[in-house]
Amino acid sequence: MDYINAFWVGGLICALVQILMEKTKLMPGRIMVLLVCTGALLGAIGLYEPFQEFAGAGASVPLLGFGNTLMKGVKEAVDEQGFLGLFSGGFKAGAVGTAAALIFGYLASLIFSPKMKK
Repeated sequence: MDYINAFWVGGLICALVQILMEKTKLMPGRIMVLLVCTGALLGAIGLYEPFQEFAGAGASVPLLGFGNTLMKGVKEAVDEQGFLGLFSGGFKAGAVGTAAALIFGYLASLIFSPKMKK
């Protein structure tokens, strides 16, 4: 049942994003920022954890999970460092995922040749 919940919740999130892209004038980058901010907001008000327990990877893999990770890092850093934690917490919490995306993107660019116009 965990796989089914992850599949339909992740699919629903993707379908909603596709509807946003088709029916509004929002650019993909802004929609991605909206997803990250939604994940952070759901985490801040305490709704993200129950949602993730129910949906599993369907909730944590999309950008909602990244927003929640950033929010958790900022919250922990503010508790430890005060105001300066606002600036360092998100970087520390999101560093592993961001570094992995950069490394894998770079490796993919070495293996495949882009078809960009010169």
